[in-house]
Amino acid sequence: MDLSVIVPTFNEGPNVAELVRRTTAALPGRAVEILFVDDSTDDTPDIIRAVAAQASIPVRLLHRDQPVGGLGGAVVDGIRAAASDFCVVMDGDLQHPPEVIAELLARAEMGDADVVVASRYIAGGTSDGLANAVRTLVSRGSTMLTKAMFPRKLHNCSDPMTGFFLIDRTSLDVEGLRPRGFKILLEILARKQMRVAEVPFSFAPRFAGESKASFSQGMRFLTQLTMLRFGRMSAFAVVGGIGAVANLLITWALTGIGVQYLVASVIASVLTIIGNFLALEYLVFADMRAESGLMRHRFVKSFTFNGIEALVRIPLLWLLVSAAHLHVVIATAVTLLAAFVVRFVYHALVVYAPKRSRLAQMPLPETLEDEIAA
Repeated sequence: MDLSVIVPTFNEGPNVAELVRRTTAALPGRAVEILFVDDSTDDTPDIIRAVAAQASIPVRLLHRDQPVGGLGGAVVDGIRAAASDFCVVMDGDLQHPPEVIAELLARAEMGDADVVVASRYIAGGTSDGLANAVRTLVSRGSTMLTKAMFPRKLHNCSDPMTGFFLIDRTSLDVEGLRPRGFKILLEILARKQMRVAEVPFSFAPRFAGESKASFSQGMRFLTQLTMLRFGRMSAFAVVGGIGAVANLLITWALTGIGVQYLVASVIASVLTIIGNFLALEYLVFADMRAESGLMRHRFVKSFTFNGIEALVRIPLLWLLVSAAHLHVVIATAVTLLAAFVVRFVYHALVVYAPKRSRLAQMPLPETLEDEIAA
């Protein structure tokens, strides 16, 4: 068997026949099976059985009465049950074009990758099938935040949020996975350093049915992300929190002795920028310093960014104090909180990003615990 195509489904009956037809047409001469891992509450299982009876390739159904782990759990169950070690994971709504499967397989057969990701965000790929501009913005923002939380593991993956990829099962510790959300690729890449290759694809409109995206799914994603990457971000938050308190105290002290509040805010910002950089350098990102260039270059990037951020934040502070009539300390706290996520993303993706020449020489951590500070 050359390939197992794993399709987690939830009430996707109208898409099944077209998915099987296009997948079969896309892989002529290949020994391929399609494995539907189904959590449906409608007649989707019956439709799958009917399509399987007429298909020219093996089509199997694994129906789960207890959908443990949600979509991610369905994928893991499918990987366990697959007949091939090469497993393609794709959605059942045809937003992942089956025609790309042949490219994923061809790239995997080159033998230098554990995972081949179908990416919307490299040359030749698009995310046009997202429902609207809001979903596009959420997708992009989620991708940036995810890559910032795992700057080493996801350095060579442009689209860790995709649900369309090929995995070599022999590279996985399947039993070590703890699927708790719908972003199973993130779960896989976050737990072990993998060799990643990418092919572009165009995210298509749904063939039939409605999107399953919801606020609750977004919250599950954030929970999944926090559980996987609690270490570095919490340390960054502690440093940022200490810096924020220091900023408030300096601002309070200077305004208390008669320094104009904007001048006090500038002085407080400069002092805390320097202090925060030293804490990040020797505490939060200490394990990545050797891979990310010279300290003075990191300082320039960090100081420049924080200086620009301060130039934006201080006029906003003025607006909150003068127009919204907030107390200066409260206004300072609000603006510092808003800056936290932006600072974290920038430092993880830019300041401490591994240099390509050093990335190839890095030891590969084997467990999530080994990567908890990366």
